[in-house]
Amino acid sequence: MRVGASLRTAYAPLDHRLGARWVIERAIAARDAGLDSLFIGDHHATGPFPYYQNSPMMGRLLAEWDDRPAGVLMLLPLWPPVLAAEQLGTLASIAQGRFILQCAIGGGEHQFAAMGQTERTRPSRFEAGLDIIRRLLAGEKVNMDAPYQVREARIAPVPTEPVEVWIGASADRAIDRAARLGDGWMADAGVTPDEARDQAAEYRAACDRHDRTPTAVAIRRDVHVGPDSAEAARLAKPVIAAGYRGFRPEACTYGSVEEVAERFAAYAQMGYTDVIVRHLVDDQDEVLRSFERLAHVRELVRDA
Repeated sequence: MRVGASLRTAYAPLDHRLGARWVIERAIAARDAGLDSLFIGDHHATGPFPYYQNSPMMGRLLAEWDDRPAGVLMLLPLWPPVLAAEQLGTLASIAQGRFILQCAIGGGEHQFAAMGQTERTRPSRFEAGLDIIRRLLAGEKVNMDAPYQVREARIAPVPTEPVEVWIGASADRAIDRAARLGDGWMADAGVTPDEARDQAAEYRAACDRHDRTPTAVAIRRDVHVGPDSAEAARLAKPVIAAGYRGFRPEACTYGSVEEVAERFAAYAQMGYTDVIVRHLVDDQDEVLRSFERLAHVRELVRDA
């Protein structure tokens, strides 16, 4: 099993340069912990709360990263596909190693309205946008009439190796779409372990139906690794009890190195190849110490 990092890029209002520095420090901590991959997310129209946008931030983080895989999440229906392909082509050219596009259809009426879109057309725009992006990244000239009007589009730079596509999905139809269109799949951070088991089995079955062999079966987990079980619980339990992201408590993972490794190994037994971690707590020093302990978690689950 591989253990990667998804860095938090949304913060309560504070000095904006400090928040950006925290993201960079966490990327360095993930690198030094030997984690297997690095990702950041995608959200729009979040003011007054800062959300550091993925393309410029990932460009900065790649200066601290090495040749391990890296990537960004894009909520594709919110992105003009030619612009998305240009951003991905540039980021993949900066990256020293494999670049991964995590993508999903997104949600939230406010976010879609702010970007001049509607949630109603998300599935069709997702599929068409992904098709355009892949063709542009392959060096093709693209024309399309609907749902996007694209004329004689080409981009440069074109990545020297294909950008891998992981599709996030939870609903049955969306999981089937991920198997049909994606190179890999990512389970949602909010699913419980029982749901994660069922969805992994459903995704594998969908891959069989579509005669596809996935490159990754990933799940994102919100975590805190403490020096021992009691200290981890002291920090994580109040965050979860306050309604962290609306998640059910069992969707979150905290404990000692051994406890967290045991829970990650259980996901390997379900068929997951990657756990992508995001941190539960806010305190920067605690997050950096948790990253240090994740190095030991990774060692324990590497052969799971």
